[in-house]
Amino acid sequence: MSAPTTFFISGASPLGGDPTNLRIEHGVITAMGADAAPEGAQRVDAEGLVALPGLVDLHTHLRQPGAEQAETVLSGSRAAALGGFTCVHAMANTTPVADTAGTVDEVYRLGIDAGYVDVRPVGAVSVGLEGKRLSEIGAMADSHAQVRVFSDDGHCVGSSLLMRRALEYVRAFGGVVADHPQDDELTVAAQMNESELSSRLGLTGWPSVAEEDIVARDVLLANHVHSRIHICHVSTAGSVDFLRWAKKRGMPVTAEVTPHHLLLPEDLVSGFDARFKVNPPLRSTEDIEAVRLGVADGTIDIVATDHAPHPPEAKDCEWSAAACGMLGLQHALRIVQMTLVDTDLLNWADVARVLSTTPARIGSVATQGRPLAVGEPANITLYDPAVESTVEAGQLASIATNSPYLGMSLPGSIRHVLFRGRPTVLDGTLQPASESALKGVTS
Repeated sequence: MSAPTTFFISGASPLGGDPTNLRIEHGVITAMGADAAPEGAQRVDAEGLVALPGLVDLHTHLRQPGAEQAETVLSGSRAAALGGFTCVHAMANTTPVADTAGTVDEVYRLGIDAGYVDVRPVGAVSVGLEGKRLSEIGAMADSHAQVRVFSDDGHCVGSSLLMRRALEYVRAFGGVVADHPQDDELTVAAQMNESELSSRLGLTGWPSVAEEDIVARDVLLANHVHSRIHICHVSTAGSVDFLRWAKKRGMPVTAEVTPHHLLLPEDLVSGFDARFKVNPPLRSTEDIEAVRLGVADGTIDIVATDHAPHPPEAKDCEWSAAACGMLGLQHALRIVQMTLVDTDLLNWADVARVLSTTPARIGSVATQGRPLAVGEPANITLYDPAVESTVEAGQLASIATNSPYLGMSLPGSIRHVLFRGRPTVLDGTLQPASESALKGVTS
């Protein structure tokens, strides 16, 4: 017997507002407020749950091709679905690097085969992420994947001239360059945030100015050539201050902050647990407060996970030898609730803006981040903010286990997720992907 194509969601609270019912037919919201489920519909009880547009992550590392021991497109897609996401952007630092049309199309096809979320490949800015020559930007933009976001993330585009050329190139088709703001000359052998603590621990510091000077350069270049720049993983108060200055002047910049930079302070490094080693590093409590306020006032546009899985051997080693990066997809919404909603900095409509609507707009994904309204695609996340639970390794869908949240008690629970009108998560449990739900994929 074929799976139902009609769903009836009862008692959901769109953006935390008044409860209502939603009817889903053939992947589209066809009614809101209907009193009864139509005959043959699968009923989804959403009483007490906040309904959000499916979450969109602009910054995910899925590792495939080349590092499948850490993550695959399938395992990362499953983690994304369990985190309430219906779309992720897969960064280009794979092996081979996603710097050609062939490679981005491979990642795109793997996402379709996985079937849990839209997987949008991010194209490399430079060949091999080496910062010397522009990649096949035009070919990737014209590929089946229709790439619109380009980044050497993990590496800063160090050459101002190359960054200018990239910004000029993407302007022609409305693309965006997402840069990793790190001045390499100021961060040689850096191991953590430069501070009194780094001196006491004897670790080479990563100074705030090494982020801030690249943020300023990128924004000024983008403004000069009238093209879009997106700043990855903002982590310092100085970066927030400069972005606020730039936005007041109408400069074409957007920016993101990660869940871990909203929550985790540099003090956690004192135990030399490599789960807390990340680039940019965990910062001071003053920086954490600044980035939270930056999200609250719109200076920072979105929250993006920078989901970075690693195999055990890359983390179970000496601090200095450990890889940088943390898992983030499954717990991003819960961290946003803890740091921004429960602190009264954001409401649920704001959460939809920073975790769905705006990242979809920045990434030019027309079918994602849509309002919960009749006629719109049924990409829906149903979330229970009233519960709390402890994060355990056995709950992780990723192949890797380098989550900084293990053992922490976090608020909230992803209860149900619909992707193109099909459930990927029901009652908190991952569902089998539906091949029929993947036909007719469009941007």
